[in-house]
Amino acid sequence: MGINLEKMRAKLANLRGNGNEDNNFWRPSDGDQTIRIVPTPDGDPFKEMWFHYNLGNNAGFLCPKRNYSDTCPVCDFASQLWREGVDNNDDDSKKLAKSLFVRQRFFSPVMVRGEEESGVRIWGYGKMAYENLLTLVLNPEYGDITDAETGTDLTLTYGKPPGASFPQTKLVPRRRSSPLCEDMTPDRCAELLDSIPEFDGLFERKTPEQVKVLLDRYISGGEGSKDKEKYGDSSEVKTSSSIDKAFNELLGEDLSA
Repeated sequence: MGINLEKMRAKLANLRGNGNEDNNFWRPSDGDQTIRIVPTPDGDPFKEMWFHYNLGNNAGFLCPKRNYSDTCPVCDFASQLWREGVDNNDDDSKKLAKSLFVRQRFFSPVMVRGEEESGVRIWGYGKMAYENLLTLVLNPEYGDITDAETGTDLTLTYGKPPGASFPQTKLVPRRRSSPLCEDMTPDRCAELLDSIPEFDGLFERKTPEQVKVLLDRYISGGEGSKDKEKYGDSSEVKTSSSIDKAFNELLGEDLSA
């Protein structure tokens, strides 16, 4: 029996990844690529998560309230700040509050055609792409686009149109359905389906106490005007961390707005 080249490619890709969890994520390149949404055991391959951004130099983190029905000091602070801005006709307070409000993001497991050796990865996207995907799923002409045997590949076009501030994502289903693992052995296909990253482990879950520490540091950081001492440095609101900027570019949305 000859050597299994697909397995060797998968081993090489895994070795080069050095166990870095970032390899769980896939980001589209400029132009066209073909992807397949992979079915999940719970029947819901479209995961919704809620994040806070712009809290100083801290990376975006999961909101304890919207994700886990726990208390969230940032939600409480932003709501209080917004009410103060409305009551006092203070646009700066409202702008700062808006930057701290929770943001919704979406994630799906995908197989990228031509990169099957990399296994199943997680694609993060914004609301417009999410609505597009749900419309396709609910369209009887396509049915279950994630089905392993009768599903449909999607042509994803990614890029920044002339004059646009952020990249946009366009999804078009292929004309014909196709098996998920058309050119693979059953064993290799089973391996891929078993390799879907655990969504619960994609991002660190912070407790309300940990979030409170981040918020307190943000509010008390630096010296300056009264507003700076009360609400944190307003310049931090305009400058996201490198991870926030990566989300920004990945999802084609302005996280500082």
